[in-house]
Amino acid sequence: YGTFTMAVYLTPMIGGWLADNFIGQRRAIIYGGILFSAGYFVLGIPKTMIVGMEENVFYIGLFLICCGNGLFKANVSSLVGELYEDGDHRRDAAFTIFYMGINLGAFLSPLIVGYLGEEVNWHYGFIAAGCGMLIGLALQLTLAKSYLGDIGVTPSAHKIKAAQDDLKTRALSKEEKDRTKVILIMSVFSVIFWAGFEQAGGLMNLFTNDFTDRMIGSWEVPTTWFQSLNAMFIVLFAPVIASIWVKLGKNEPNSPVKFALGLFFLAIGFLFMIGAVLEMGGDASVKSSMWWLVGAYFFHTMGELCLSPIGLSMVTKLAPLRIASLMMGAWFLFIAAANKIGGLVGSLIGHGGAVEEQLANAMAIFAGIAITAVISGIILYLMSDKLVDW
Repeated sequence: YGTFTMAVYLTPMIGGWLADNFIGQRRAIIYGGILFSAGYFVLGIPKTMIVGMEENVFYIGLFLICCGNGLFKANVSSLVGELYEDGDHRRDAAFTIFYMGINLGAFLSPLIVGYLGEEVNWHYGFIAAGCGMLIGLALQLTLAKSYLGDIGVTPSAHKIKAAQDDLKTRALSKEEKDRTKVILIMSVFSVIFWAGFEQAGGLMNLFTNDFTDRMIGSWEVPTTWFQSLNAMFIVLFAPVIASIWVKLGKNEPNSPVKFALGLFFLAIGFLFMIGAVLEMGGDASVKSSMWWLVGAYFFHTMGELCLSPIGLSMVTKLAPLRIASLMMGAWFLFIAAANKIGGLVGSLIGHGGAVEEQLANAMAIFAGIAITAVISGIILYLMSDKLVDW
């Protein structure tokens, strides 16, 4: 799981470079969407049609998804950045609204895909995901010209070449180097956040399935539906957070302070998971309340809103134009590392042993992430003035 999610964030480096230098962001998004949907349809092939080849077909589907994602992910974010002129204070709020739009889909998809997978057949869940991607492609092809004009059509390197032929060979200026340094340092701190946050789909998902009382009356909530909580909270609270940033005006916290806030919220979320383990008292026959999970996902979402859209906005503000998509890919590269680390950390819960041992391991993981997040947040807060200078 960690390796797959790492690849999801690793491939945008390549996709960003291709868009910058050869195909442009708009075409990269279209090609990526086609590969995306193909990957899900491959995963949707019924087992009866691939007897003896199930594992190979499974990995082919994941490979296509990762390649499509590489062309898609960084370039969509870069397009949003190009909608605003340098210095436009609305950019952070715009990325938060953009993030809300993404998460409207992330809210609906576990409900639809998860229900089809758990209650009908997993293959129908994958086919539904492929159809969702095709709908997105159709909207992009029919509406992009009206809303985006020519933004993202010409590769960044070509635009710069037309303006200044020697720019590609010229070394980065001191200002550009300082700004690139800020992106890289903030990216390092983002690794701490994402390694904890991405426990949602792994360790916390397993905890939900095995150790959480999911009954509402006589009905049991499907495990996958809890994956919609994060997206639901983003849809509900992203406009609130965006309006807070705008209303604060000159008093708005700078990006490093927002990042530090994100790490503190992550730690608070894991305090709720610690509460869930403590409620069980080491007894596997006792199930923890699902409200612990709701609280954890809420505070993790607050942290995400302080960090992720702000990080995307920061990269588009600070990255030198000729390597804008490449630096967006670099941002995702650090998230890729975080996903792999998160997978390794989550796997420390163990399997096949005593359930009590798994609970003790879960407690150690939740507490360890919370402590690491608090320490990292304090360090980043203390560094914030220097980073703003750069």
